Amino acid sequence: MSGHVYTVGAMPRRHTAAPAGRPGTAGALGVAGLCVIGLALTWVVAALVPATHVRDAVALYDFTRLSRPSVDALANGLLHLFDPVLYALWAAALVAVALVRRRPRVALAVAVVTALAPLTAETLKPLLAHPHARIGWRYIDEASWPSGHSTAALALVLCAVLVAPVRLRPTVAALGATFAAAVGCSLLILAWHMPSDVFGGYLVAGLWTALAMAALRASETRSRSRGYARGARAMRARVPQRL
Repeated sequence: MSGHVYTVGAMPRRHTAAPAGRPGTAGALGVAGLCVIGLALTWVVAALVPATHVRDAVALYDFTRLSRPSVDALANGLLHLFDPVLYALWAAALVAVALVRRRPRVALAVAVVTALAPLTAETLKPLLAHPHARIGWRYIDEASWPSGHSTAALALVLCAVLVAPVRLRPTVAALGATFAAAVGCSLLILAWHMPSDVFGGYLVAGLWTALAMAALRASETRSRSRGYARGARAMRARVPQRL
């Protein structure tokens, strides 16, 4: 017996790629890999190449020549923004913004990055301690790589970019980059760290942010896949079988 033939519109195509302008899981993991390579190279060059010891010390000396009472006061004030209690407040504020914007995954990513990036820096310091060359009377402790302050500064900046609305991200990124650079310069002017320490801290923050981005993109891809599967099942349930 012939039956009615029902024509069903084409089912929506499955899109799992990240929207234009947003790195996918593979891209974020690639950035994380580059950060790991950069960290390894930075430490090897800073710790094991004698010529770099001298250049690191010369660069530090050049920054310390900028020291003035007013400059030192500004630098100290900037660095004290990263005292443990204040840093926890900045991180909590970013988590709160993400939750207000109804982005719980981003809130979790911010919590992970702001907690684990500085922790990683502080863990690596004693494990990878190495002597520094010295020019002048300034002395940097051997357990100084990577800088916890530069790690914390860039981690907050990158998380701020994550939670910001898309239209504001270029502005937040530009202001944040200026802020992170100012923190790095302050560390050098006050001779709290070597230049290689500051750069290593930036790489640690970049590594954890890239890993968080990879996790976010993978989570979004799984959510889209589950949504597509539910939609497909619902559509099949609504279509009468051919008689």
